[in-house]
Amino acid sequence: MMMSLILAAASSADQGASLNIDWIGLFRTILSCASMLTGIFFVMAGTLGVLRLPDFYTRLHAAGMTDTLGAELVILGLIIQSGFTQMSLKLLLVAFFLLLTSPTATHAIANAAYKAKLNPKLGKYTAPSVDGDGS
Repeated sequence: MMMSLILAAASSADQGASLNIDWIGLFRTILSCASMLTGIFFVMAGTLGVLRLPDFYTRLHAAGMTDTLGAELVILGLIIQSGFTQMSLKLLLVAFFLLLTSPTATHAIANAAYKAKLNPKLGKYTAPSVDGDGS
């Protein structure tokens, strides 16, 4: 995406002394890329939380919170990228549906685990150590 911006700027520079840059389009592209990259960062942080946290409830919290925010930021980036079109309205509806259903599903799963008497780990937690011998 950024490579196409560089090529577009280079081709317009070849056309003469006047450099016509679509500043609004460039700003929209940079903003949408930043939003999508931030969303991907939050999704990856949630993945790391699911892998590293000690019990079901903390893993569910990490996945529920970060995946909701990450998906919303990715969808926001796609809305910015698509501009004011019918596609942006569809993406907005998907984002609204996700904003309502993801925390509700996370709460329902945690409530079902609590009613099934799944106990959280209490007390001081130490992360497992990574040794070179594979143990």
